[in-house]
Amino acid sequence: MPAGPILITVDELARRLDDERAGRAITRTVVLDVRWTLAEPDGRPAFRSGHIPGAVYVDLDRELADHDVTGQGRHPLPSEAAFTVAMRRWGLHDGDTVVVADDVGNQSSARAWWLLRHAGFADARMLDGALAGWIAAGHPLETGDTEPEQGDATAHFGAMPVIDADGAATFPAGGVLLDARAAKRYRGEVEPIDPRAGHIPGARSAPSAGNLDADGRFLAPEELRRRFAAVGIMPGTPAAAYCGSGITAAHEVAALALAGVDAALFPGSWSQWSNEANRPVATGATP
Repeated sequence: MPAGPILITVDELARRLDDERAGRAITRTVVLDVRWTLAEPDGRPAFRSGHIPGAVYVDLDRELADHDVTGQGRHPLPSEAAFTVAMRRWGLHDGDTVVVADDVGNQSSARAWWLLRHAGFADARMLDGALAGWIAAGHPLETGDTEPEQGDATAHFGAMPVIDADGAATFPAGGVLLDARAAKRYRGEVEPIDPRAGHIPGARSAPSAGNLDADGRFLAPEELRRRFAAVGIMPGTPAAAYCGSGITAAHEVAALALAGVDAALFPGSWSQWSNEANRPVATGATP
């Protein structure tokens, strides 16, 4: 299970940033703004129009994925070397606290959280409630771009469990593979982007949006435990998650961790599986 806190509240982040400005901070806190959706993959315009003061924009497509890799879905994981370059561009140093946020309840920024944890970064957290929570609490925004000084952090992948397509096909007996996409995509009723509709046979539907309350905050751990128990996952159950291309599945991994469950990520997800003609496809509401 990921070590250390997974979430930070908006008020705690505001106090940390105030302490830094006043010279009272013991450790640096770096905020990463990871605004991205399928409909609006470039979050720069939104970032420039208003972001948490001092936040650094992260380009999910360019910095949290490697599109030179083929056959591993729409968002293959970046290499250690490429992620090290990105971490240093963001100004990260070992010992920093990193807080990631977006404007969709962390369903995009969870990818940065997961990669930082996978890279062995000691203290990476998601802003609970994300940008909407920050604004609702009355905290300020700033506009324009942010140019941080170069950092010196280094990625060492391997801290988070990962499975590939073969691992998803033969997920351990007694374990549960979760599909974090919308239920309509799981059932195969719609497929807006990938070549085949449906789900990996045996996978169970648990849309990542269900990890959040009406305010975009993660459900309390006991509520998450009940949510995942309903699809057969208890603490100690082998678990893994996939989605369309490995983005919202990271949100599922985080929610499972909050519920006390270690879970692996299938980065290639449905975008890889559905492109491999030899892979079977199930449709309907049942695994």
